[in-house]
Amino acid sequence: MKILAIESSCDETSASVLDGTRVCTNIIASQYFHAKYGGVIPELASRAHLRSVFEIVNRAIEESDIKMEQIDAIAVTKEPGLIGSLIVGSNFAKGLALRLGKPIVPINHIEGHIYSGCLQDESLNFPFISLVVSGGNTSIFLVKSYMNYEVIGSTKDDAAGEAFDKIAKLIGLPYPGGPLIDKLAKEGNPNTFNFPRPMIHDDNLDFSFSGLKTSVRYFIHKQFSNGLPEETKPDFCASVQEAICDVLTVKTVKAALKHKVNNIVVAGGVSANSRLRTLMSERANKKGINVVVPKMSYCMDNAAMIGFLAYHKLLESQDSFFDFTYQVSASSLRAR
Repeated sequence: MKILAIESSCDETSASVLDGTRVCTNIIASQYFHAKYGGVIPELASRAHLRSVFEIVNRAIEESDIKMEQIDAIAVTKEPGLIGSLIVGSNFAKGLALRLGKPIVPINHIEGHIYSGCLQDESLNFPFISLVVSGGNTSIFLVKSYMNYEVIGSTKDDAAGEAFDKIAKLIGLPYPGGPLIDKLAKEGNPNTFNFPRPMIHDDNLDFSFSGLKTSVRYFIHKQFSNGLPEETKPDFCASVQEAICDVLTVKTVKAALKHKVNNIVVAGGVSANSRLRTLMSERANKKGINVVVPKMSYCMDNAAMIGFLAYHKLLESQDSFFDFTYQVSASSLRAR
C-alpha cells in the first residue's frame, strides 16, 4: 500500500510518501519568519502553507520514484492545530483525492506523535508508554495497539514546550527559545539555581508548569532586576532545563512502572531536547526499561508519522474503518 501524507497543523508544511511502512520521502518546510514576531502568527502561517503545499507535495512524489497514479490513499492531519493551517492541508488533500479517485484518511496530529516511536523502531512491542511533549501538549499515554490507547497523565496548564519558550523570552532569547536554552545549558551547571518541580511527588501522572514559569519570573525580578547577565545565562538555562526534564522523566518512568511496561517512547518537539533524552534513558534503564526517541526529523511536525499511522489504521480496521476513511467519488465526498 502506497500512501501520500500531508501535515500542516502549525508552522511546518510537510509531505511524505510511504510504501507500506517504508518512508520513501519526508519533506519538511519550516516557517522561520515567525521568529521576528516572538511566536507563530496563525494568519501568516496559513498563507505560508498555501504558498508551499503544492511544491512540497510535488517534491515528495518526485523524490520517491513513485508516480502520483500509484498512490493508494492520501493521509492528512485533521486536528488539533491552527484552524487555518489545517484547512489548507485538508482541502489540498481532498482536492487531490477527488482528482485521483483515492480514499482520504484523516489522522489526529497527536496520535501521529504517539506512534512515531514505532516509525523509528518497528520492533517496538505493545503495550508501551508514550510521552508526547511539545509547545502545545504534554501528556502521557498508555498505548495498547494502533487502535487503542488511553491518556493517563496530562498538563493542568502550560505545556513543557510553552514553558521553555516563555522562560527563554524572559531572559531575552528569541523564539523559539527551547532549542536555545538547550544549547546554552550545555555550558552551564544545572545545580546553580534550585527551581521548583511542580507535582513531581504527587501520586498522579499529571504535570503543571505555570508555577515554574511564575517562580522563574519572580526570581529574575528579585535577583537580577537589571536583567540576567550574559555570563549567568548558561547556569540559569541548565537549572531551568533540569527542573523541567526532572519532572518529565520522573512521571514517565513512574507511569511505566505502574503499568508494568518495558518500553517508553518520547515524542513531540521537546523530545529533541538533549537533556531530556539523556535523563530519560538514564532513569529508565536503571529500572530495566527501554527508551525510544525518534530521530530529529520525526520529533518535529512531519508527514511521515501521519502516513505511517494511516497505514496501520487501514490494516487493522479493514471494513470498520468508516470513522476514519472517506471514499472519494467523481462528484462528491461521502462517508463510507
